[in-house]
Amino acid sequence: MRRGARKGRTLRLGLALVAAGGLAAAALPTGAASAEAADPHVVSGGMSGVVPARDVHAAGRGGGGGTSLLSYHNGPIMLSSVVQPIFWGTSWQSYKGDEITGMDGFYGGLGGTSYMGTNTEYTDGNGNRVGSGVSAHASVIDNKAAPKSAPSTSAVLAEVASVYPTPAPNAYYPVYSDQPRGSAGYCAWHSTGTVNGVRVQFGFFFKLDGDGGCDPQSTYGGSEGLQALANVSGHEISEMVTDPQLNAWYDRRGYENADKCAWTFSGKSVVIGGTNWKIQGNFSNNAYNANTGYVRGCIDGT
Repeated sequence: MRRGARKGRTLRLGLALVAAGGLAAAALPTGAASAEAADPHVVSGGMSGVVPARDVHAAGRGGGGGTSLLSYHNGPIMLSSVVQPIFWGTSWQSYKGDEITGMDGFYGGLGGTSYMGTNTEYTDGNGNRVGSGVSAHASVIDNKAAPKSAPSTSAVLAEVASVYPTPAPNAYYPVYSDQPRGSAGYCAWHSTGTVNGVRVQFGFFFKLDGDGGCDPQSTYGGSEGLQALANVSGHEISEMVTDPQLNAWYDRRGYENADKCAWTFSGKSVVIGGTNWKIQGNFSNNAYNANTGYVRGCIDGT
């Protein structure tokens, strides 16, 4: 199976990746994503780093860490990151809540933090380390209607291409829908692809307001929806920098660094942009080997 669609963990978490014409879509127990016509200018990979809803995660596996270390598979890593969030949907233009401004503050304060430092032990074949630098641009709102059902990776990349037909090479485009996840068994994912021949990374996030399955149950400030988005956004950007093209760092089961610590927390606040967040940690081979971490191998920089 090609690497873009290989994530065996999604099968264990109750999701299936279905390859169609070289593109991957999420096939869910109910409400499967619809197929899109092939566009030669937009070529996407498969879903990776799927954050399962809490109940799906509990059914698939418990705890964090695990005995399998991450290993390198010869792909590139991110030495630094450019982030351009997109808020997709008709309701964002009139939105009065804190999620857009909150995520701008999250990404704007992320670079150089100890949280991003949890990813920097991982290197490429030349010994270059994953960088903790993040250059974030203010969010852009796209008023087009977002899909009511779970979109495929190709649909999300097409949305990126519609907003940025000439994207920045290797930039990361997290796309935030104004639609709830409904029957989808996951909260978010990341992927990679090309737009007019330019390689980009991108992610997808449902609107998580009032969604108990994706709620980190934070006691810090900000709305529940914002705290939920920040937690899964930390998960996806950590995997994006260590496995941007889905062929760098993951373990023998296909889990990336954040997957191995999904829904586990240290109990301490992660400070980003002067704000306290409840964000899961990421798996560290070094911490695992040293028998450290709030769960063995899981660290969040606190």
